Amino acid sequence: MNVRSRWLLISVGLGVLLNPLNSSMISVAIARLQSVYHLDFTGVSWIIFSFYIASAIAQPVMGKASDLFGRRKIFLAGLVVSFVASLLAPLSPNFEWLIVFRIVQAIGTSMIVSVGMAIVRIHITEKQATALSVMSIFLSGAAAIGPFIGGVLIHWWDWHAIFFVNIPFVVMSYLLAWRTIPKDEFRISVARGMSLRKWFDLIDASGILLFTVGLVTLLIGVLSAKSSAHVSFGHIIVGLLGLVLLATFVRHELKATSPFIPLRTFAKYPSMTWVNIEFILVNLLYYSLFFGLPSYLQMVRHVSEFHTGILMLSLGLCSLVASPIAGRWIDKSGPRPALLVSGILMTLGSVWIVTLNQTSSVISVCLALAAFGVSNGLNSVGMQAALFKSSPKEIIGVASGLFMTSRYLGTILSSLLIASVMGDKFSAEGFRLLGVILTVIALSLVFMIWRRRETGQLKDGEDVSTSNV
Repeated sequence: MNVRSRWLLISVGLGVLLNPLNSSMISVAIARLQSVYHLDFTGVSWIIFSFYIASAIAQPVMGKASDLFGRRKIFLAGLVVSFVASLLAPLSPNFEWLIVFRIVQAIGTSMIVSVGMAIVRIHITEKQATALSVMSIFLSGAAAIGPFIGGVLIHWWDWHAIFFVNIPFVVMSYLLAWRTIPKDEFRISVARGMSLRKWFDLIDASGILLFTVGLVTLLIGVLSAKSSAHVSFGHIIVGLLGLVLLATFVRHELKATSPFIPLRTFAKYPSMTWVNIEFILVNLLYYSLFFGLPSYLQMVRHVSEFHTGILMLSLGLCSLVASPIAGRWIDKSGPRPALLVSGILMTLGSVWIVTLNQTSSVISVCLALAAFGVSNGLNSVGMQAALFKSSPKEIIGVASGLFMTSRYLGTILSSLLIASVMGDKFSAEGFRLLGVILTVIALSLVFMIWRRRETGQLKDGEDVSTSNV
């Protein structure tokens, strides 16, 4: 790998880490934001919802936009958007404006992620596997140390610092990317020849609108009922409206020529569908702990942001250590054993959550974090391997896109679960109830992974091209 390729790799890596870093740092800032803006837990949870909903929509849309306008332009534009959001978010006059800038930040970082890997694949042709593994380190490493960085920053400089810290990364990435990423091919004639309606059809603007409005409306109905401690007729109407819009979205996607989420693929390849369902549950379990435990430690156990960040570091480090071990194990035995062990670890970790109380030792907390951290490392490799086994080679690009959508859906559901269980105040009783629910979900996941093998839908070592998909 020549010097220019190394600098290109660094420039892209400094950009793509912004999305996982900002999605993870916020986990230790929730308690502080709730105190600053005088919100209940349901209200402050929109800081999580907004980021993941915006990311789920922006990444596939910006991926298509890069084919039309050029990857270099989208990457640099994403850095500019991220810079503006990171600069203005700490200056927000109220929580509503903070949500707006959080959405802008999600869009900007998604623009970077959606084209960053493609830039590396296209422009680094020598030792490409090494380059992609370095990119994975940027992504997974940022997610792993995000809570620790967030805890340190909030402890010394308050919550504003978790936005300001992005600025040095953005500036360095922009300066390096401007010099090292080759200019895009001439595409302006293609862009000029495409009408606005054709562009909307290409990105499935109608589907995106139905998905966004339907999901947000459903969340408002459910969370409003939980926040007010009773279900009114208005809450039911809003919730039903959200369900109707989502049902309309499903019908639209089945007919669309360029669907935002190609649902017909799920119907055609049931084995791949089950992998995505399991991936939703995996992320629901992991992120319920990821976002729930810091709030429990700070609001119930009165642990400082700094020490919360240190404790959460054990989660990320266990995940990073487990991933390469999982890779070697899965190469020899296939994904199923690793996924079963992961499900069992998540079950044990969830049971451990139920046993936590005010006098539980730090070691007890770390054991729960370690169980989820190791399971996340196994899942990060195992679920990807299971996807490749269950997806025909000719649709692997579509399958990867659906896989990322499943991840975001699981994350959104985790935030909804925490908000629904906790309501206006985070409590020890609510956290134990969360542990009980996660235990049930984890056991269901283990059963699903076991049953798929028993029914012959996915067998380790089987070539996907000959499997019954």
